[in-house]
Amino acid sequence: MKIGIVGAGMVGSATAFALVMRRFGTEIVLVDLNEARARAEAEDIGHAVPFGSSARINAGSYRDLAGAEVVILACGVSQKPGETRIELLGRNAEVFREVVGQVMHVAPDAILLVASNPVDIMGQITQQISGLPAGRVIGSGTILDTARFRWLLGQHLGIAPGSVHAYVLGEHGDSEVLAWSNARAGSVALTSFAAQIGAAITSDVRARIDTGVRRAAYTIIEGKGATWYGIGAGLARIVQAIALNEEAVLTVSVVSDVLGVEQVACSLPRIVGRRGVTAELMPELSSEEEAGLRASAEMLKGLVEEVGG
Repeated sequence: MKIGIVGAGMVGSATAFALVMRRFGTEIVLVDLNEARARAEAEDIGHAVPFGSSARINAGSYRDLAGAEVVILACGVSQKPGETRIELLGRNAEVFREVVGQVMHVAPDAILLVASNPVDIMGQITQQISGLPAGRVIGSGTILDTARFRWLLGQHLGIAPGSVHAYVLGEHGDSEVLAWSNARAGSVALTSFAAQIGAAITSDVRARIDTGVRRAAYTIIEGKGATWYGIGAGLARIVQAIALNEEAVLTVSVVSDVLGVEQVACSLPRIVGRRGVTAELMPELSSEEEAGLRASAEMLKGLVEEVGG
């Protein structure tokens, strides 16, 4: 599978590295306005290829994306001092109109995987610009938030995070919803499992984990300026599901109707395979969680309308 990555910054390069180490992709092309940065990242990651896979990784231009089956969009502009969120969204929408147009010109059959923040809104704008079916424009959504939730639950329970089945829904951001009511460890309801091993999920534990998930990015940004390893691995996981036609259930963001909010991009458990997203699942939620998810979707819908999407 040929994979394109537009944006060779920390997220784009971390994704390329994760793909190489996970042995996915026969060819990876990095495209960036800063051509020297793209070349340097491609060469540095290329030196890891002998330890991971046999993929060819190169820097290139948009025309080198021809034939790509997946194109990851990890580009965009940073927020200026005093700039509002809507102003930033407007500038990024302009960037994406240029980028998506060029990508679609050379790789019209590609699945577009959006990583740029705010990812739900940028994913919806990308779908509108590209004209692709919603299932072929996938935002990374809450795949990282879900991983953080499972990691923290695994730490509390003393089990592997891969044995925890729990989801974060809605916005990748402050309004996201941790779906505690349907979380499980193995095949056992979370609260029952926790009680059996003497690691009760108290209100204090819930508050600590909720803060750990919801505030993780802020903590990491304060310490090192940005996050990139977790999301790089998450994007590589989505590519794996597409490449292997896994029909894997992942919390990704695509445009759909959510709890009465029409045509909005936010995260639900969705089935991801070779054709992109082919189905979505609505978990059984508590009334509080359902209200939170609806509010998250309404907020995102309002922002898209305000920015002119």
